[in-house]
Amino acid sequence: MGRKDASSARTPVDQYRKQIGKQDYKKTRPMLKATRLKAEAKKTALGIKEVSLVLAAILIFLLACYAFFYLNLSEDLDLELDQDEN
Repeated sequence: MGRKDASSARTPVDQYRKQIGKQDYKKTRPMLKATRLKAEAKKTALGIKEVSLVLAAILIFLLACYAFFYLNLSEDLDLELDQDEN
């Protein structure tokens, strides 16, 4: 019977440790939240590789459009010059 009574009552050292644990949890909670948000932002952020691939794709598209219009206009100019010579 003595053991049941001793286990149900907390010693002052255990109470002190529990109190310190609660205080530490309160202190680190905002820091943990900030760390978690920082990690999530890092996961979702675009990397240099993705940005460079998108820019390269846009550049290739613009160059293709430029080449298409350049070739169409130069053929039209050549046809006009040929008709003027006749």
